[in-house]
Amino acid sequence: MISAYSRLLALGKELQLVNDSAALLGWDQEVLLPSRGIAYRAEQMSWFSGYVHERFTAAEVGEWIAEAEAGLAADDPVAAANCREWRHEYDRSTCLPTKLVQDLAEARVHSQAAWAEARKASDFSRFAPHLQKLVDLSREHAERWGYEDQLYDALIDRFERGATARGLTATLGSLREALVPVVEAATSRPAFDRSGLQGHYPIEKQSAFNREVAEAIGFDFEAGRIDTAVHPFCSGMAPYDTRLTTRYDESDFLSSLFGVLHEAGHGLYEQGLPKEWRGQPAGNSVSLGVHESQSRLWENHVGRSRAFWERWLPRAVHYFPHLAGLTPADLYAAVNQAERSHIRVEADEVTYDLHILLRFEIECAIFSGELAIADIPGEWNRRFESYFGLPVKNDAEGCLQDIHWSMAIFGYFPTYSLGNLNAAHLATSARRLDPAVARAFETADYAPLLAWMRKQIHEAGSLHLPDDLITRAAGSPVTSDALVAHLRERYLGEG
Repeated sequence: MISAYSRLLALGKELQLVNDSAALLGWDQEVLLPSRGIAYRAEQMSWFSGYVHERFTAAEVGEWIAEAEAGLAADDPVAAANCREWRHEYDRSTCLPTKLVQDLAEARVHSQAAWAEARKASDFSRFAPHLQKLVDLSREHAERWGYEDQLYDALIDRFERGATARGLTATLGSLREALVPVVEAATSRPAFDRSGLQGHYPIEKQSAFNREVAEAIGFDFEAGRIDTAVHPFCSGMAPYDTRLTTRYDESDFLSSLFGVLHEAGHGLYEQGLPKEWRGQPAGNSVSLGVHESQSRLWENHVGRSRAFWERWLPRAVHYFPHLAGLTPADLYAAVNQAERSHIRVEADEVTYDLHILLRFEIECAIFSGELAIADIPGEWNRRFESYFGLPVKNDAEGCLQDIHWSMAIFGYFPTYSLGNLNAAHLATSARRLDPAVARAFETADYAPLLAWMRKQIHEAGSLHLPDDLITRAAGSPVTSDALVAHLRERYLGEG
């Protein structure tokens, strides 16, 4: 007799193959798809979503989960994690009719294409009807899933188990209070003279430099690649095929470099997940807040460090000879210049979380019914000027700058700030708990840090829920203390 647990494992393997195939189509949509292929791609993505949903929500699958739960051995943590995640996902999935799932998948494809065109034209009105449809479909999803406090909670749950709008409001609010004096002090310091950075940075040379850096921190190019997209992202058919993307500015090589470091952090996590658990819930990354901790760790704690530029400035000069007059201290100052700016993905560490707070507040207002879609640009501009003291000149540098809403991933943005909190907590703890990591930070040797993250975070998959995983790895629950101390040291010279 084949056990119910074995049947679930077999189904999981099948659906993993289907989902990975859909992920490859999603990557292709952002990188290579010709415009006339959009409508057909929407049909394809709708079919994939419907197939996976119908297979997983079959009545027999619910019976298998119940039987597996009843026979669960007390000493099998992998099976326990699998059953926990199967149950959670089954209970949520069976609330949704297949057509609703397919409608959202299809609408997302059309919406992403509309967003790209609207962003290029800096015209929110071109995107607004698509966004309205995604919000309506997402609201129906959330109503069917159910929630205790706010509808938005049901959307957050997809990315960060256990998080709620009320809890995030408190977390981000207290973080904002701690950051405001740091922002004021850091942005008041004399600006670094960037004239030495001015010059032409050919894309092919940026690409070669970025690849060197990504390979040095541990990204496996035999199981991954870097391409170009409108908005940088990492797509994992992981751990075997992890695709990174970036975008280039021929007047600024740092933009693509930090985009690659960020996405490579995601890619390292994907490549480090336990291969033997592929197709099982336990083998997946545990949350976006943990995933973002890995990207922000490599982008900021490594890439913006003094040791990083002591190692990598000579290679940058090799590719871009006009940088020869600069020192590592110059690059360190340049990449840690705090300034109020419009674009989130290019924001410094000090002001970054204010960008996230703005997006979180707007999403909460949308799903509470307080903010109509047509009013988003005006509300965005008003809040942005209040937080940053800068007027927003157009939609492209305002509410159209991020791809997330076109993908209907409402509830994703706050995980960036959770990632910042987690990254600082993990980086501080790794150096405290492992002297080899502490020494390596000072010499830009990345192997000990990656090994520590592999053992504590990557190889754990989803054995533990997010808060428990971070506490186990760091030895204590996450607070804002490590992040604020890190920012004060780096930007104000304290500590």
